[in-house]
Amino acid sequence: MDGSGTNAEVSVFDVNTIISATDDFSLSNKLGEGGFGAVYKGRLHNGQEIAVKRLSKISGQGNEEFKNEITLIARLQHKNLVRLLGCCVQQDEKMLIYEYLPNKGLDNFIFDKTRRSFIGWSKRFDIILGIARGMIYLHEDSRLRIIHRDLKASNILLDTSMNPKISDFGLARIFGVDQTEANTMRVVGTYGYMSPEYAMQGLFSIKSDVYSFGVLLLEIICGRKNSSYIQDNTVNLIGHVWNLWREERALDIVDSSLDNTYDVNKILRCIHVGLLCVQECAPDRPIMSEVAFMLCNETRLPYPKQPAFIFNTASTTPYSKSASAENRSVNDMSITKLEAR
Repeated sequence: MDGSGTNAEVSVFDVNTIISATDDFSLSNKLGEGGFGAVYKGRLHNGQEIAVKRLSKISGQGNEEFKNEITLIARLQHKNLVRLLGCCVQQDEKMLIYEYLPNKGLDNFIFDKTRRSFIGWSKRFDIILGIARGMIYLHEDSRLRIIHRDLKASNILLDTSMNPKISDFGLARIFGVDQTEANTMRVVGTYGYMSPEYAMQGLFSIKSDVYSFGVLLLEIICGRKNSSYIQDNTVNLIGHVWNLWREERALDIVDSSLDNTYDVNKILRCIHVGLLCVQECAPDRPIMSEVAFMLCNETRLPYPKQPAFIFNTASTTPYSKSASAENRSVNDMSITKLEAR
């Protein structure tokens, strides 16, 4: 796969170097925060800008994810994956040092009424295809088989040319060569992007990531979060897209900021592929290499079956009676712990 290569050496940074680079983790350098801790912008003495992921000292689930992330991403290299520069494990600090991507997350553009107009259809398609290529590398082309488990807009970072890079491998898992799925009692991820078999049974596979990709693809086209409430608050974004698709009105969901600058056939094809990715039954979903092929060619596509989770989660969440969760939310934050049925 284009963009892959031999793994570069990961450096070990001194804690004082990182403290100096981030101006002692000043608030002005803070880029964001999640269940693991905070991310800070920094500048090394040689002028190189970095992003520092600092593990929270009170994060019980963070130690496992820290080890997991450094083990995985240090062995992966692709132009559509964020590049790990090194780590720092010193004193009471545990930190991962990444390349700094100035345009931050995709969510900062497509979900913002002003900034989403900066990304036209051509660039959005390039972003969709770049994410697909990164996922093909993880699933099929790297020496490891990686299930990301938390693919979402905020985990897609953009470089100076708005090229996408998949980030945050804290929840990812390695599969064996002949392994097709796994089961967990600790369901982690983000509600709006979570496949039904994973959310309700703890089963995950490459098809779980395909589901998440489909949600993300539709969000990029629509400029709205899947958790957005549509019409009478009974369907989410996927449900809205599905209803309009059946009524042959799929173009109605296209982000109005694109202002008819898109190729109608190509954008309808992307919507079609997105719906194939979010079908309820995992075997019905394509694999990522098939997704990329369908996006770039004009072969006949199968008619999609009804997606899963098309209703507003406020009234129909599958977790309400059978599961308990910490730090739960739809679309915006990852689930840190959820006991599956």
